[in-house]
Amino acid sequence: MTRRIAVVGAGMAAARFAHTFHALGGDADITLYGAEPRAPYNRVLLAEVLTGRYDAAAIALPHGAATVRTGAEVTAVDPAGRTLRLADGGGARYDTLVLATGAEPVEPEVRGLRGPDGARPAGVHTLRTVADCRRLAEDAVRARRAVVVGGGVLGVSTARALAALGLPVEIAHRAPHLVERHLDGQAAAVLGRGLAGLGVGVRLGAEAVALRVAGPGTVPEAGTGAEDGTAPGAESGRATARVTGVELADGRALDADLVVLACGVRPRTALARAAGLPVATGVVVDDTLSCAPGVHALGDCAEHRGTVPGLAAPAWEQADVLAARLSGADPGARYAGWHPFSRLTAGPLEYAAFGDPGEDGPGLDVLRLADATRGSYKKLVLRGDRLVGGILLGDLATVGALTRAYERGDPLPEGPLHLLTAQGATR
Repeated sequence: MTRRIAVVGAGMAAARFAHTFHALGGDADITLYGAEPRAPYNRVLLAEVLTGRYDAAAIALPHGAATVRTGAEVTAVDPAGRTLRLADGGGARYDTLVLATGAEPVEPEVRGLRGPDGARPAGVHTLRTVADCRRLAEDAVRARRAVVVGGGVLGVSTARALAALGLPVEIAHRAPHLVERHLDGQAAAVLGRGLAGLGVGVRLGAEAVALRVAGPGTVPEAGTGAEDGTAPGAESGRATARVTGVELADGRALDADLVVLACGVRPRTALARAAGLPVATGVVVDDTLSCAPGVHALGDCAEHRGTVPGLAAPAWEQADVLAARLSGADPGARYAGWHPFSRLTAGPLEYAAFGDPGEDGPGLDVLRLADATRGSYKKLVLRGDRLVGGILLGDLATVGALTRAYERGDPLPEGPLHLLTAQGATR
């Protein structure tokens, strides 16, 4: 009997696993169970779908010969009995289980976010799915002014996309500078100037504490009919309140009839927890990406060595390792952990950051190259002749050579400043 592999989730990590498994010659019936009504797609490109650069079909992902069951929410798994249960009452048996349940947006603790019925006011959005993207695009057509709460990777890319649609946009970010997980203050300042040139204002140290709401009014039917469930606060023809602004902790208020919450994500672990699997921040896995006999986890829901990266690159690395193990192509493959790397491409704005770009450790040397006229900023952090971190913003010509040197731990030549130029990096 052919082995049955059930993958709970049909996102980027799940698709990568299935595609790689079959590319490596694996022999199994793989079924991806996805709660969304769509086959796997590249979530990283949703902001580009919002701008109209891509349509939803263009961001579809290959998934090998796997069967994809869309609109099939898994509500329970039984690792001992090797069965799963679906929301529609159906069930299935499996031999191997892979949890790829992803993550969900974090809602900030602000007054006015939920009404007495638990619904969000009209005009308040998150951006995690194609359906979210469609609703946001529809609302943006009618909106006059937008505020994005959160200035991380998603907040910056979403704000840039809304500005490209012609909306005045402001980012309200509680930290001292943008994208503080990946950039230093100088790089973030260059990024902020680039955003300003695209029509995006930035408010730093700006903690949102409440939404201003007016209403009730009637939500037009054009903004309803979600593909994966009706949007909170946007049920067809229902009287509802609508957002009119965002109040900040310092007493200022930002006018807006469209608000996007970009406050990070948290791993979806409820299914694993209910099944008695090990859960901390995410589903805890070892170097084989196993969390129990016959059960594995990968992607945004998985926690490996105390880390949940929450980015596409490590999710795909995990998927490749697990596919190599389960296909038999490399039964001893192990996931060694994530080399921190993040990259943003938001229209004309782009950056890459890797390793630890901080400067506080002992024995560190820092090289910087900034060009205000071109809006570029480059930084290398070295310990002796080893590269331990870096930031490239506005000019990514050398990113390949530098990240390879970082990941391999290769010694750098004397006078490594030339590595910040395309000519030096290709010698």
